[in-house]
Amino acid sequence: MSLSEEAITLQRAAHDLMYLGMDGSPVYSDDLSRRNGEVYRLTTALYNSGAKGVTVEEQANVCLALLMGYSASFVDHGEKQKHVQEVLDRCWDILDALPASLLKLRLLTACYGEVFDAPLVEEGHTIIASWDSSSLTSDQQEAIAEFQNVTDNPYPWEYINE
Repeated sequence: MSLSEEAITLQRAAHDLMYLGMDGSPVYSDDLSRRNGEVYRLTTALYNSGAKGVTVEEQANVCLALLMGYSASFVDHGEKQKHVQEVLDRCWDILDALPASLLKLRLLTACYGEVFDAPLVEEGHTIIASWDSSSLTSDQQEAIAEFQNVTDNPYPWEYINE
């Protein structure tokens, strides 16, 4: 399997885990555990491969896959935050080199979900504003919805006292 295929496979598995049961179907513990283990296995394998990608797009897809994998999986053997930080450090150079695109919006969303840095939101809004809203693809619509969800609810699992 090529590096790009490996990254896309992890992105799909992480996405499926993150949205498990969101369609109203029941979530069974054995299925959740199996999917979580698979995402963790794929994430660990991609991270440990040391492969970063050749083109900026391939590098962005690898970083996106790793961030999604670490975010979706609740397995942590003490290395997760260190690995996430290393991936984020790679992302800053990649984001500067990556042209405005669906991939860049998805990577901005994943990075924002980790660091909550306002300039990432501004850049995401710029990308969305550049798209023709009357002819958005389903992938663009999904990416916009995910971006809005992450930016509207930056701390979805925490109770914040006001």
